[in-house]
Amino acid sequence: MTRHDSRSDGNRFATTAVGAAEARSHGDRTTDVVPPIHLSTTFEWGVGTDADEHDYSRESNPTRAALEAQLARLEGGEHGLAFASGMAAISSTMLSLVPPNGHVVSSDTVYSGTEKLLTEHLAGHLGVDVDFVDARNPDNVADAVSSDTDLIWAETPSNPLLRLCDIRAIADIADDHDAPFGVDGTFASPYCQAPLELGADVAVHSTTKYLNGHSDSIGGAVITDDGEVFERLAFAQRVGLGNMLSPFDCYLVARGVKTLPARMDRHETNATAVARFLEGRDRIARVRYPGLESHPQHDLASEQMSGYSGMLSFEFDGTLVELEAFVRGLEVFTPGASLGGVESLVEVPSLMIPEEFSRCEDSAEVPETLVRVSVGLEDPDDLCEDLRTALP
Repeated sequence: MTRHDSRSDGNRFATTAVGAAEARSHGDRTTDVVPPIHLSTTFEWGVGTDADEHDYSRESNPTRAALEAQLARLEGGEHGLAFASGMAAISSTMLSLVPPNGHVVSSDTVYSGTEKLLTEHLAGHLGVDVDFVDARNPDNVADAVSSDTDLIWAETPSNPLLRLCDIRAIADIADDHDAPFGVDGTFASPYCQAPLELGADVAVHSTTKYLNGHSDSIGGAVITDDGEVFERLAFAQRVGLGNMLSPFDCYLVARGVKTLPARMDRHETNATAVARFLEGRDRIARVRYPGLESHPQHDLASEQMSGYSGMLSFEFDGTLVELEAFVRGLEVFTPGASLGGVESLVEVPSLMIPEEFSRCEDSAEVPETLVRVSVGLEDPDDLCEDLRTALP
């Protein structure tokens, strides 16, 4: 699959990401090459030719509207919405589409925050029936879905095990049961994966990660080509939850999107080099990276992704004490949470987020010595040398 051919706007992906042509064609009153930041909370009221589509920034803001249109074009959808965080985007989607006492079918390896939202809030407080299934096999999804299912949810590639779901196959199941299908594609970014083009109804991203790409803004996005879904989500964003991305953060994400293709190409090049280096080391029990032929779903990744992104994980062959010493010995890689920035990060869930690790350990089969790696844009030789030096 490729995402580098012509988009719905007539341009190829990189041209759409830069977005200069679209910004100049929107009839803006200024000629800024970079859309300006509109910090005003309110706008002068007018009628007729003096009317402005924006009146109050919770409802609508020019900077947010520009980003939302940019994200929609990038993902190949009709509508985009920008939220205050990735979890805000996920929460708004689920709360908008799933009624109390409803039914959700979710892949069983999801971000811990998503798992807590599903089990504690939707199931615990709203009485929603949540079925977690191994969505690597679409038949498991089909067996769990019924005519009463309100939402099918999948995270692909998944955090932190890098498992994949067949988006097209699950989309067909969702269509058969008239259930909306949402995909969290944060690990892939729109550059490497196109859920809507594969049949999903909703694509969700934490813009904090690859879309912004510089570790200086928290945000989330939802893109859909379903008008009814958009109206529900827009109500949640503007009125029901009032959860929108600030103008300054919108500016930061829009800036990051312009370099997304160039960054993702480098992320993938570096991640491939790191994954291949790790795969040959004695103290590494297993490497999980969709770009490796050893990944059990490598063929699916090659089919439904146009790139393998910069995320990988590996299992350290040793004790937790040895693993902690390895992490402390790194100099180029920074131990820390989050991902998708220009800098390389490592995270050991069992050491760094023990409460979340203990929650997902049984269902997600996360090994105690698993290390999640967000490979950045540094020189790949330096990254591999840093790992080689730190490994016992």
